[in-house]
Amino acid sequence: MDNEPEPRTEPGLKVVVIGATGNVGTGVVGALSREPAVDEIVGVARRPTNWSCPKTSFTTADIRSDDLRPIVRGADAVIHLAWLFQPTHRPEVTWSNNVLGAISVFEAVAAEGVPALLYSSSVAAYSPGSSTERVTEEWPTHGRPGAAYPREKSYLERYLDAFELRNPETRLVRIRPYFIFKRESATSQRRLFLGPFLPGNLVRGGLLPVVPLVKDLRFQVLHTSDVADAFARAVVRPVRGAFNLATEPAVDGAYLADLFSARGIPMPRTVLREAVRAAWRTHLAPASPGLLDTVLSLPLLDCTRARTELGWTPRYSPQEALGELLTGLQEGAGMPTAPLAPDSLRRRMHEVATRVGRRP
Repeated sequence: MDNEPEPRTEPGLKVVVIGATGNVGTGVVGALSREPAVDEIVGVARRPTNWSCPKTSFTTADIRSDDLRPIVRGADAVIHLAWLFQPTHRPEVTWSNNVLGAISVFEAVAAEGVPALLYSSSVAAYSPGSSTERVTEEWPTHGRPGAAYPREKSYLERYLDAFELRNPETRLVRIRPYFIFKRESATSQRRLFLGPFLPGNLVRGGLLPVVPLVKDLRFQVLHTSDVADAFARAVVRPVRGAFNLATEPAVDGAYLADLFSARGIPMPRTVLREAVRAAWRTHLAPASPGLLDTVLSLPLLDCTRARTELGWTPRYSPQEALGELLTGLQEGAGMPTAPLAPDSLRRRMHEVATRVGRRP
């Protein structure tokens, strides 16, 4: 690929991964541990972990309140992944972590002169777009204001625009992925978006009788390992700017009906939205109607730049990524980290007791 920058081959890189124990974080740490040019990885998490990985040491820090400069000092690259999806009923809590905490990370990187900052943005940072046309990284990043998640992602895009002007010597990379799944993240994602009342054994072929077919609802998915591979490539290549990540084909209701061996039933958007709104208001599910509106308006992504400049090609198909999600839900899968804790009756009871969507 003529435009692909040459990767660094000599060893010696130290990489700090903030948010190292979640879905993307565990994948990124694993990918970096297999990268010959990386000698040392520092994984940062809000809560202690029993998980281990080669080349990696872990430290506990809260990006909202702790001094991050000693943690990033001496790093060749900092990867910022830490994010709270919940509580959707208390946006001031997610803003404190996701926006103010991220700014603390960015400013610590600048203050310590870290050469490279890699940040996990999102497709949700993009302005609404077509359900058929793919957009490049030049598409506006104004988000959709009806939910905290796209507002926060869009705000940080604006902040990083200014950060880049103030700190031209910092190599800034923004990764903008679509929906990310792996088997071990399934319980966490059930907890974050679907709530404690979804029985895991229901999400298998033949047990769901119908799947709603919502007009123009199409989205793209990724396996966590493919996202992690992109981050590792961006660490060792002298690239800058934004990179879309997604796979083909795009997924729609008919695709999901086939995956579940279910019958597709046309459903108006208003009906689906009212069902989500009722579940959110009664604390039966944590996903808000504003988040659904965001999903319904997301553009599809063109990933040409990731292919040409990172040499990135996803290894997992949408069917494989979604298949791992379904398997993980059935098994209550997880990892020995706080964000990815496996399913259990005790944890589901705790979700109910703390009111779904009211606490992180």
